[in-house]
Amino acid sequence: MSAQDKIKETVTTNDVVLFMKGTKSMPQCGFSSRVAGVLNFMGVDFADVNVLADDDIRQGIKDYSDWPTIPQLYVKGEFVGGCDIITEMTLSGELDTLFSENGVTFDKDAADKIREANA
Repeated sequence: MSAQDKIKETVTTNDVVLFMKGTKSMPQCGFSSRVAGVLNFMGVDFADVNVLADDDIRQGIKDYSDWPTIPQLYVKGEFVGGCDIITEMTLSGELDTLFSENGVTFDKDAADKIREANA
């Protein structure tokens, strides 16, 4: 199976996927840590893919999304964005809306606490 096929299968069989450096329990870069931290804090059930474990996936995800950086968040098979976009969406409430519209369970109170802490 090619890297592109693996990526497509991963993003279509999981509601929420984070391609990141490291894992959700042990991120290995600050940007990956920030996005994983937001998702973990909000109680989102997500699949994590450690791009450092597979060079083909590391380059393949950049080609797949036409996005040059890691991390990359996918919801219901659609590319959402990287660290800056996810941070902005979290603070604006757009991420809550995206999760709600796609039937992704998350802790609304935790999301509100993130916004309060960054107000």
